[in-house]
Amino acid sequence: MELTTPIKIESLKQSILYADGLLFLGSCFADEVGGICRGLGFNAQVNPFGTLYNPCSVANSLYRLKSGQPFCHEEVVKVGEDYYCTFSHNTDFWCPSEEAVLEKVNQHLVEAHAHFLQSKWVVISLGTSWAFREKMTGQVVSNCHKLPASRFERTFLSMEQSVEILSNMLRSIPDKQFIFTVSPLRHLKDGLHENQLSKAALLLAVDQVCKDFDNAHYFPAYEILLDELRDYRFYKEDMVHPTDQAVRYIFEKFVQFAVNPSEYPAMAAAEKVKKMLQHKPLFPESEAYQKFEALKTKKIDDLKSNYPDVCLGNIC
Repeated sequence: MELTTPIKIESLKQSILYADGLLFLGSCFADEVGGICRGLGFNAQVNPFGTLYNPCSVANSLYRLKSGQPFCHEEVVKVGEDYYCTFSHNTDFWCPSEEAVLEKVNQHLVEAHAHFLQSKWVVISLGTSWAFREKMTGQVVSNCHKLPASRFERTFLSMEQSVEILSNMLRSIPDKQFIFTVSPLRHLKDGLHENQLSKAALLLAVDQVCKDFDNAHYFPAYEILLDELRDYRFYKEDMVHPTDQAVRYIFEKFVQFAVNPSEYPAMAAAEKVKKMLQHKPLFPESEAYQKFEALKTKKIDDLKSNYPDVCLGNIC
């Protein structure tokens, strides 16, 4: 008896190895999955500009990562009485001066640019087809930073527009493998009907892009949560974000889809080390804890020796 409608997913022919670099960009769903990958020791970087939602902002961020062109004073905007940021970053990058925000965003850019150049995989989670364009410049912004709504024009990126944006991005970066997913998180502020239209446009656009480009692949996170799990018990109290259990379930599906099975033993070993590193002792002076510390050291040494491609510094 089948009590769910499981999604059938065909694994990638070319799959992810620990030796590969990974870049996760997009909605907070990219933060979730990318964060788990980092915690298991993959060489992954997650949203170096903060969360991104629409295809245009994602593409613009990738172009910036490819070029490595530093941000300049002309790109800094005042976002509060005493804070500054850029329209390419989210609120995590707010700083009390122009100099401070430029130092912060450019330091992150240098690191992200270097990581991008050596990465093989780019995992993109698209959240919405709705975007905000600054009226003065016509620029699509990644974040409005709580500035007056009159400063922006809300615009809908059609399926055709998103296909063009994503296709141009893929043509400009032919040496990477791309995994696209549409975030299952609903944007309730758009309205339920508008959210459905938004997700539909993204799904159609990504489907077309994956048909047109051999290095573009689709992972059905949207369908797994809405069709396979399909129950509010898999959502947090806000009825929007998936629970940790749901995220972990989708991550396991992602591993089956994208990660080479030869890396499963390394992932299991990294998971054990991660749990040991997170352990907080009640009695740090006890003999039992000293034995635990000796075992932890051995497990770490074994991980380094047996799986040298695992980034131990990312495990936490």
